Amino acid sequence: MVTPQRPWGLIAAAIAVAVFAAAILTYAVITVNRSNANRITSADQLEGLQTYEYAGAEHVVTGVDYVETPPVGGPHDNEWADCTGTVYDVQVRPENAVHSLEHGSTWITYDPDLVSDDDVATLEDLVDGRAGLMLSPWPGQGAPISLQSWNHQLTVDSATDERVEQYVDFFTLNAEFHPEPGASCDNPAFLSDPLTVDDASRYAGAGDQSMTDVPSDAPVDSAPTDGGGTATP
Repeated sequence: MVTPQRPWGLIAAAIAVAVFAAAILTYAVITVNRSNANRITSADQLEGLQTYEYAGAEHVVTGVDYVETPPVGGPHDNEWADCTGTVYDVQVRPENAVHSLEHGSTWITYDPDLVSDDDVATLEDLVDGRAGLMLSPWPGQGAPISLQSWNHQLTVDSATDERVEQYVDFFTLNAEFHPEPGASCDNPAFLSDPLTVDDASRYAGAGDQSMTDVPSDAPVDSAPTDGGGTATP
């Protein structure tokens, strides 16, 4: 009588697949747990965070003399800077960037003279294609890296500081912390032709000129504006 042979090869393969799947699942669980452990649930958990008290919806076509550098709120242009995970290689016009903050974006700036190429690359990887984020250089800002959202600002020395990810995860498009929840970050006109610190508003002197390609969401005040606000320790 011939004893049937067990399919040891198939059994071994099945065991190997099961072990591999278990290893992947374990790794995924550990990774998620580590990520969640690093998240914050309150702004108070961010050491060094500065907070301010600016109201929204004040639109102007003039330049604004902002108190903070870079600014964190206050009067701003009627057109917002594209903030759809946008990496700018120019110093974006602050009046347009502040409008993006009003829409819930996080604007990360860096001083090219104070950061390494690796830091810039890390920030670009963080921002590129991620909804609600934008990155641009800001020479002379007083810190290597600065993160701005409406009424909040945090400066750090390195892109690998864990507070960078914590800030981005907590504040970006967080409806609790900006005046216009649900407002768009998409602005193809600005993306293709970004305004810089040396540019005037696209609305300045427009008169009856068609501005249909430039998004806007509020009436415009043409009076010069002081951008001062109240800081909260």
